[in-house]
Amino acid sequence: MRHILRFLLTCMGVFVFAEAVLAQERTLDEIKAEAIKRAENGMYPLIGLDPADVKEAFASIRTSDYDEWAAAFIKVADRYMAQAKSLEKTDPAKANADYIRAWRTYSFGRWPVPASPGKQHAYAKALEAFLAHAKFMDPPLEVLRIPFEGSEIVGYLRLPKNAKGPVSVVIAISGLDSRKEDLSERFDAVIPHGIGFIGIDSPGTGQAPIKASENAERMFSRVIDFLQTRPEVDTTRIGVDGQSFGAYWATKLAILEHARLKAVVAQSPPADATFQKDFVLNKTLGNREYLFGLGPALMSIFEGAKTVDDLTTVFPRMSLVSQGLLGKPTAPMLIIAGALDTQVPVSDAYLLLSSGDVPKEAWINPQGGHMGRQVKVWPDPVIFREVIIPWLVRKLGTEPGK
Repeated sequence: MRHILRFLLTCMGVFVFAEAVLAQERTLDEIKAEAIKRAENGMYPLIGLDPADVKEAFASIRTSDYDEWAAAFIKVADRYMAQAKSLEKTDPAKANADYIRAWRTYSFGRWPVPASPGKQHAYAKALEAFLAHAKFMDPPLEVLRIPFEGSEIVGYLRLPKNAKGPVSVVIAISGLDSRKEDLSERFDAVIPHGIGFIGIDSPGTGQAPIKASENAERMFSRVIDFLQTRPEVDTTRIGVDGQSFGAYWATKLAILEHARLKAVVAQSPPADATFQKDFVLNKTLGNREYLFGLGPALMSIFEGAKTVDDLTTVFPRMSLVSQGLLGKPTAPMLIIAGALDTQVPVSDAYLLLSSGDVPKEAWINPQGGHMGRQVKVWPDPVIFREVIIPWLVRKLGTEPGK
């Protein structure tokens, strides 16, 4: 038992001694059971994964070793990757479906963060599979490499075809453990509405060039700068969508870049209470709404955060109250939240709704958890399709000038 709990509280090889947390985290067997249930019900982070593939991988996982976890999912995904490559010329539709299946399976092999060589390998394979899938996209996906502070911001841009003029574009920001690949797959649904998007990893995640910090939103300001150089983009209709921790960056942009943004969606945005020491110790660490390892995943996105004490030191500095941002002018916002959210308290959403200079819109699910999710009633795809897309279309329009 002890080695399983050690696994759950280890981040980049550092063990965090927190007996209170040890009592709350799921054991490995509990993780397996919960993950299979989520796959069967289309619940995050297993949306789109075949429960049979998950069960097959778990059959090879007998310990809590990170690399054993990654290897098990890589083995399953490799089969689909090989099959996809063999079918590209003879059955492209089936090849594409296999690439998607491989990408999702590899990606869960690196979940929640690539904190070991094996998990890093799974992430690299996930990128390879996704880009192979992207070759089949119409309109095409453009891989962007935007120069930034001696490095680069990697993004995925897709724009509607046959537009009569510049189009609106949404900057889609990933969360703590999702990636720009997940967002790029989801945002395919906005293309028919005449809206383009650019998928970007959050600071400290994926291929982001910088770690999370009090001013890491500057990375997204650089993306706005870039979009303003593209003639296909209507620079008066740039929006932002952020999910979970990505909603934190979206909210900061709504304030700091309000003059350049037309619309901002923030889904379960952390603002103040989420970052307080008491909340971290009593709600974040060992959180069971999160599949496993929320604390270590959060530590991984900050430079030098290796212990609970480190996290409780750096987190309060992220508060929008501490930074003096609440009450300042904001871009139009849609705030989405669940009243039963245990990862980001709904009080943070209410705090944002009552601040700023313009009215905000809200979708609060009284029976919803994180991101407003409610099993079988309001799953992620339904919220995106029925709440987020209509709002973006209303705010950004489908024609220049609207």
